[in-house]
Amino acid sequence: MWLWRPPGVYRPQEDTWLMAEALAGAGIPRGGRVLDVCTGTGALAIAAGLAGAGAVTAVDRCRRAVTATWFNARVRGLAVRVRHGDFGDLVGDGEFDLVMANPPYVPSTEVPERGRARAWDAGLRGRSVLDRLCAVMPLLLAAKGIGLIVHSSLCDSDVTLRQLRGGGLKASVVARRTVPFGPVMRERAGWLARRGLIEDDQEHEELVVIRADAA
Repeated sequence: MWLWRPPGVYRPQEDTWLMAEALAGAGIPRGGRVLDVCTGTGALAIAAGLAGAGAVTAVDRCRRAVTATWFNARVRGLAVRVRHGDFGDLVGDGEFDLVMANPPYVPSTEVPERGRARAWDAGLRGRSVLDRLCAVMPLLLAAKGIGLIVHSSLCDSDVTLRQLRGGGLKASVVARRTVPFGPVMRERAGWLARRGLIEDDQEHEELVVIRADAA
């Protein structure tokens, strides 16, 4: 899938394509409402639109990502509604049949407010966005709605499962894939090892997709 990506916008990669496969497996109700959280270039929002979603909303805190998503959707003739801001701002703005998210999840010493690293850095446990997303997910989903979240197992998928279940959702891991470290993880490997998040000689991480179903 060709996508225009301006500087500073997250490049679609293994986690994006793993989520796209999970999206295809979950299926979208014909005419269903879809929300793509932390949309980046809009790759997943576009995949949902092409799969038959009736209405697709994409949200991102990065203005360049919003512009990229709008452009990438329009050149394909898809009327994706693109919002600049936080996914929490959409609570009360209707409910969604499918909510999918590829949020920042790389452990870091800080949570940046601006700059390229905002697309991946997520605090000491890699959960600065994940924890909020899990708390908000039940408020975004319609009855019988589905949530899909992708992140690294370094962030502890058991915590994600517990949080989603604590919100009244059924939750399980539906996809896994082991991938080599990318540039950010390779550069940070020593720090991650000292914190006990990876082994000293580790060069791969496991990505997981977690599905949450509203009762």
